[in-house]
Amino acid sequence: MTTNPILAEFHSHSNYSFDSLSRVEDMIATCRKKGIGKLAITDHGKIGGSIKAHQLAPDLVIVSEEILTSEGEILGYFMSEEIPDGLPPLEVVKRLQDQGAFINIAHPFDPWRGSSWNPGTLESLVPYLDGVEAFNARCRKPIFNEQAGTFANEHGLAWMVGSDAHTLPELGRAVLKLPDFNTADELRQAVKNSSFEGELSGSIVHLHSTIAKVVNKMRHS
Repeated sequence: MTTNPILAEFHSHSNYSFDSLSRVEDMIATCRKKGIGKLAITDHGKIGGSIKAHQLAPDLVIVSEEILTSEGEILGYFMSEEIPDGLPPLEVVKRLQDQGAFINIAHPFDPWRGSSWNPGTLESLVPYLDGVEAFNARCRKPIFNEQAGTFANEHGLAWMVGSDAHTLPELGRAVLKLPDFNTADELRQAVKNSSFEGELSGSIVHLHSTIAKVVNKMRHS
């Protein structure tokens, strides 16, 4: 791991997700153009797109997934096996831990995007977690990010951020500047010396996702 700082995008979606139309080739090109040094493609319940992108750009792409548990969504980085949606949160984090993955909770306090954690669940997951998404650029209210940051601080977890990009212009909207890394363990060290850059995306991006859902449904019907 070098000490040269890079910009890292930890939350993005390709057209392997039901709500995005972004081709992995275009995501790679966009990140190169914007100077993003690491890209986690975190498709919903799938790692196929992330694996394809990693094969095309192994220096850039982290094989990752956003997994919808029975209560909320969990992000895994440096994964080797896909984890299906719908499992209990504890089973998901244990499967990620078995893979040696870096484990992050996605937008934990945003009720509009699948976060319906039961009382005490997040606290029970803390021993398995590496970080919490303390800033998600698609959150519609700043309070949701503020609550996530407070939770991370209270439990000594790394502040993670992500654009949650479902379109190419969103890539890089929220990134961490940190030392370069190539493994989950190196990432665990790098986040200790990270700084945040970013801003909220605004409501229009959710319309783009709705359109993508319709287009993808028509393509697969």
